Amino acid sequence: MRVTIADVARRAGVSKATVSRVLNGKADVDADTAQRIREVIAETGYVPSSRAVGLARGRTRTVGMLVPSLTWPWIGDVLQGVVDVLEADGYGVLLYTCTRGEESLRRFAEQVSGSAFDGLLVIEPENTLDYIAELHRKGLPVVLIDDRGHHPEFPSVATTNRDGGAAAARHLAATGRHRPAVVTGLAHFGCVRDRTEGFAEAAAAEGLLLDPQLVVEGDFTEESGRAAVGKLIASGKPFDAVFAHNDLTASGVLRALHEAGRRVPEDVAVIGFDDIQLAAHTEPALTTVRQPMREMGEAAAGLLLSHLEGVPVSPAPFILPTTLVVRGSSTPQ
Repeated sequence: MRVTIADVARRAGVSKATVSRVLNGKADVDADTAQRIREVIAETGYVPSSRAVGLARGRTRTVGMLVPSLTWPWIGDVLQGVVDVLEADGYGVLLYTCTRGEESLRRFAEQVSGSAFDGLLVIEPENTLDYIAELHRKGLPVVLIDDRGHHPEFPSVATTNRDGGAAAARHLAATGRHRPAVVTGLAHFGCVRDRTEGFAEAAAAEGLLLDPQLVVEGDFTEESGRAAVGKLIASGKPFDAVFAHNDLTASGVLRALHEAGRRVPEDVAVIGFDDIQLAAHTEPALTTVRQPMREMGEAAAGLLLSHLEGVPVSPAPFILPTTLVVRGSSTPQ
């Protein structure tokens, strides 16, 4: 059976509180008593709970992470970056999702009230930013990952969505395209506005004709990409390129173009956004704007650890650059 702190205390002839003080390096225990306790620990093989030791010191050595869902295609990359940094510094991670809406958030709030973690990393579930900001104002260290253009009052990590959209437009111009279509994400996301504006500004500078009727709102799903192509073709407006606001949408665009008899890239070039694993395995392989998701997770974890160690952290977003990754879906005409 597992040896407990009570077993150690009984064999050493002291209280559990005295054992706890020795474990936590307190100097108020008689030297002989402390030595006897250490000998009993060695003899019994007692391993103290890291959480119990941390709580006694006022820290759990645990970070909470709140995300909307684990089904988002890039969430694994972010998590890996977070875990790599936290585990290297001796921290654990408690992961919470909001897949059950209010019920999930209520359970998460109980963990906050119970001080289950020292700080919080967040990929914002819908309509939770005000609540997260309030937690920060009450003293919980928080770092937001992928700020979606909200620029909160607390530290965050973001990427260059506007520059990414601009890079897509310049690439299409360089490959001889003239009439691009755009399939956006949901319009209320700041990242969607940034990608749209960056693309439009660069398209205008490059002399591309961006017809408002060739801009279709999607919802970041493959199905919305397929539906958008149907709308674009039904409009009767000619287009020779599609910039999709994420790779899942772009994969739906590729499939729908193929079904409609449009060749990619000969008739229509296609560009996505994110560079998830799927992008390299579509047919043809997808040109996309890479978001450095793993690096964003690493940066966010690093900012939070600095915060926990008392290092001042700027509320200004920590920005990591996007990169255009050129593949077969957008080769020159």
